[in-house]
Parts: sequence; structure tokens; C-alpha cells
Amino acid sequence: MTTQTFKDLKRHDTVSHRCGVTMNDSADARVIAEVMQTRHGIEVLHYPAMIRLDTEGKMTFDMQELSESLGRAFTTYDFEVVMSTHYGRMVMIDENTVVLFGDMEAARQYEE
Repeated sequence: MTTQTFKDLKRHDTVSHRCGVTMNDSADARVIAEVMQTRHGIEVLHYPAMIRLDTEGKMTFDMQELSESLGRAFTTYDFEVVMSTHYGRMVMIDENTVVLFGDMEAARQYEE
């Protein structure tokens, strides 16, 4: 068995193209999880006090779709309150769309 040390790691050994969010378990978070689990490739994990959404590549949150599912207006700012943390590059495309990118190069087109 060969042991690999930190100095032996190459960039391709450590780069992931995954992205995701963790939300405190709440009524809003449960609805968001229900909506997102219908999308191909999104994994929903339920923990005692949290809900985690993970995927490869990118994850798009459509506030209009979430508003319809929640039965009330739901904005990108409301989404930020529900979300505890995220990983990947988060981009607010417009007032109704938040996208998480696992590939940082794909998110560069939105840099200012």
C-alpha cells in the first residue's frame, strides 16, 4: 500500500465539480427539497435538523417555481435566509434565479 502525502496531491486529485446547499429543517426547506428532488441528479439528504441538496455540475433555484409550490411570494432574499450554507459558486442570475455552479469556470461568465 502506497501512502500519498499532501505534497504529492495534484490539482485534479482535489477538484470536485459538485455543488449544494444545506438548509435548516423548516416548512420552507421541506418544500424546496420536494421541488428540487424532482430534478435529475439532485440528491436530497434529510438529517435531524438539516436538509442537504447536492449535485454534480450546477443547481438552479427558480423563485417563481418555489413561490408557486409554497403558495406565496418567495424571493432570492428569502432563499438566502432559509439556506444555512452552500458550496460551489453561487450566482444570482436575476431577481428570480439563483444558480450554484460546481465548475468554477462555468460561473466565470457572470463575473463583473
